[in-house]
Amino acid sequence: MKGLKQDFSKAVFLVLFVIAGLIASRINFSQLLGAPNQFFTLFQFFAPIAGGFLGSALGAGVIVATQLADFIFLGKEASLLNLLRVLPLVFAAWYFGSNSKQKWEVAVPLLAIALFIAHPVGGQAWFFAAMFWSIPILAKLFFSDNLLAKSLGATFTAHAVGGVVWLYTLPTTPAFWVGLIPVVVYERALFAAGIAVSYVAANAALSRVRLPQFVKISRVLPFSSRA
Repeated sequence: MKGLKQDFSKAVFLVLFVIAGLIASRINFSQLLGAPNQFFTLFQFFAPIAGGFLGSALGAGVIVATQLADFIFLGKEASLLNLLRVLPLVFAAWYFGSNSKQKWEVAVPLLAIALFIAHPVGGQAWFFAAMFWSIPILAKLFFSDNLLAKSLGATFTAHAVGGVVWLYTLPTTPAFWVGLIPVVVYERALFAAGIAVSYVAANAALSRVRLPQFVKISRVLPFSSRA
């Protein structure tokens, strides 16, 4: 009976997390340049912290479940681009949920840099990928326990995966990527701050209620080297 009660509590928590994600995904933040009817939403702020509370694998799984629910129940168009846009936040949640001993996540931005440079257009703007997608690598290797660094790493991991998807599915030019540099700096700074603030706020709220044991709540200062 106790096991069934715990499983029920776990299922309820995950369903609530999915519902919150669906709501956030319906609130647009800014339009994606180069593609009509594609937007960043508040889900970009909310999704990565799933890894922080649920762990890398389960957090990434919840993001996949949220996106599938969006397609199945809310009628989101199942285009190739929409399907591929699931991947950036999945990897962001996985990155955010990893601990300081897990370093393999740097393979994702490393591979993204390699794929970007290998592309005929991306190779002419190689510095775009090298400059931005080195951030999650450095954050993981040297500041993996710091919340701000982890938030930056998560949002730039999402950016790396999304950037490669964009490069290989839509026509672009080197000038397009160069022109994105100030936009990326602005947007990713906001996303990183939003992820960090969302995590602190959710952590404070969840620490006041009884939760299933699998939910991870931080008991240390979130911006310290031990957070």
